[in-house]
Amino acid sequence: MGKDEEKPKEQEIGKVDHYYSKIGVAVIELSGELKVGEEIHIKGATSDFKQNVESIQIEHDKLEEAKAGQSIGLKVKEPVRQNDKVFKVPQHL
Repeated sequence: MGKDEEKPKEQEIGKVDHYYSKIGVAVIELSGELKVGEEIHIKGATSDFKQNVESIQIEHDKLEEAKAGQSIGLKVKEPVRQNDKVFKVPQHL
């Protein structure tokens, strides 16, 4: 009764390494892959919000996706802090 239909859980895919408050960009160290168009959830001591990924940048180059081990620049809609966790929100089928 409902156990078989559990919602997919959010997957941790990285953490915030730095935040540039003047331009609203977070540097995220990825431990999983991330693509433009996916939804992420950023959660920390004072942060807790979801947003869609509109662009990913590495060294000012725009990419459609990034892989584990890369550091990416990501425009965020709210301030974040170093070590905030970044989760990928499962796509609803």
